Amino acid sequence: MNFLAHIYLSGDNDLIKIGNFMADGIHGRKPDEFPSLIEKGIWLHRAIDSFTDAHTVFRQSTKRLHPVYHHYAGVIVDIFYDHFLAKNWTQYHDEPLEVYVDNFYNSLQNNYAHLTDHTKTIMPYMVERNWLTSYATIEGIGRILAQMDNRTANKSGMRTSVNELQEFYSEFEDEFTTFFASVKAFAEHKLTEL
Repeated sequence: MNFLAHIYLSGDNDLIKIGNFMADGIHGRKPDEFPSLIEKGIWLHRAIDSFTDAHTVFRQSTKRLHPVYHHYAGVIVDIFYDHFLAKNWTQYHDEPLEVYVDNFYNSLQNNYAHLTDHTKTIMPYMVERNWLTSYATIEGIGRILAQMDNRTANKSGMRTSVNELQEFYSEFEDEFTTFFASVKAFAEHKLTEL
């Protein structure tokens, strides 16, 4: 799961959303160094990642990409799945995607003191380029994948994976729909445990 899905799977609490959003960039700091609700979001993120990596449907999606993109296949599928969440947003949330995303950007600004340095660095670009709503289009996903490819010095080839997205669009979308029902139920249950 990528940014949008992690935020969505956090429920309605802004601090849990922020923790879940930042979790990938938290390596040296222990989760308990953050406010308890941000810590909860970090643990939720890690649980969702473990669930996702082991899920047969997610693995089916990555298998389609693995011969070309190798260990980047999972990262690419994370992005593809965020595309399908954004594209089909009205099936998952009553609030328009643009409003939901603006509210999240505002919550990042309102809780700036709790953000990691990495989050503070990427936030201006994320807001300016409106990454989260750009996921709804293939062009937007293409830009995100190109940026990620740049970060690997173009070794990952991720920028070209839009070709596979278009070629196997209905297969990826069906897999997303099946998988997302499972991960949504998992995250809701996990939130009550944490």
